[in-house]
Amino acid sequence: MVIKTVNLETVCGITSRLPENTKPEFAFAGKSNVGKSTLINALMNRKSYARTSATPGKTQTINYYNINDEFYLVDLPGYGYATAGLKVREQWGKMIEKYLHSSKMLETVFLLVDARHEPSANDVMMFDWIVSAGFTPCVIATKADKLKRSQVAKQMALIRRTIKEKSEAGRDVSFRVIPFSGLNKAGREDIYDILESFLKRSGGIENEEI
Repeated sequence: MVIKTVNLETVCGITSRLPENTKPEFAFAGKSNVGKSTLINALMNRKSYARTSATPGKTQTINYYNINDEFYLVDLPGYGYATAGLKVREQWGKMIEKYLHSSKMLETVFLLVDARHEPSANDVMMFDWIVSAGFTPCVIATKADKLKRSQVAKQMALIRRTIKEKSEAGRDVSFRVIPFSGLNKAGREDIYDILESFLKRSGGIENEEI
């Protein structure tokens, strides 16, 4: 996949009306500080276009990145930030649910979890939200470079097993778990392949290479 142009086209807050886009959308959900901005920057082939922060909870809006004027990468608010007030956390949840259930152009959702740990209760809840909205999430295990090579397969199996056992929907859904490294971009091509398969199916790719 060749990334030619990137544009942060729309930023939606809690009270904003979601845009009525006409191009395919691919959403990214994950807890605060899981590496969502790092992943999106890697996919856009930009170093710091999506804002990264060492402080969890910075993404409090829904950000629409127009890629090649052909599709959108949609950065959803990070969840599970414990020191955010309950009201704020509830508002973020409502924003995410509203988006999942109302976007007419959403093709799929990538759910980011930390490769080093079992998915949290919030991760499992988000998985169920995505499935209830009619999508099968692709699970991206970020920070895989912090694992030893011999640990990767074991951790991917643990992530899959945890979701299968704790999720109401996970038992009946077949989903991928892809390890991703923000350090060396390992896993990026697998994600590109998924994007391209949806774009070809939806007619979002006008030629063989984008």
